[in-house]
Amino acid sequence: MPYQWNQTRNGEDEACELRLWPHRSLPRRGFALFIVITCAMLTLPLYPLIGTVTLWGLLPFLLLAVWGVWAALERSYKDAQMNEELTIDREAVHLKRTNARGPVQEWDCESYWAKVEMHPTGGPVPHYVTLKGKGRQVEIGAFLSEDERKVLYGEIADALKRIGSPDPVGVG
Repeated sequence: MPYQWNQTRNGEDEACELRLWPHRSLPRRGFALFIVITCAMLTLPLYPLIGTVTLWGLLPFLLLAVWGVWAALERSYKDAQMNEELTIDREAVHLKRTNARGPVQEWDCESYWAKVEMHPTGGPVPHYVTLKGKGRQVEIGAFLSEDERKVLYGEIADALKRIGSPDPVGVG
């Protein structure tokens, strides 16, 4: 799953940190291979046209198509440069979301008052997970798959119960 828990213990103080990131189904190496194969496949119909004026008429459009695929995949990589970091300790819960394009967003709350909620319907995605406290409700892990959000909800609820909040679970 595209998230990782880290737990620390200093004497009686226990804390945990969760780092989430979007899943990348096409690694950079696969991206380069895809572009090379696309270029090779697009040149196949051009071989019979070598030495004709038609080649020069088609070539700009084929190059534009390759550039369009490359630009779209690059945009996808830039969009996936976001991540979320959730820190839970006895004193506070802190969520930091680093957006790909835009400001860093932060939310914090005392651990005692923090609650995790799952909204099976009504959110932007099914089984939407939110953290609630200090008069605000913030999303977490909306870019994860539905099954990953269900597991994440249980893990956050367990961490809150173990570390700080007496009633960490809410139902939306």
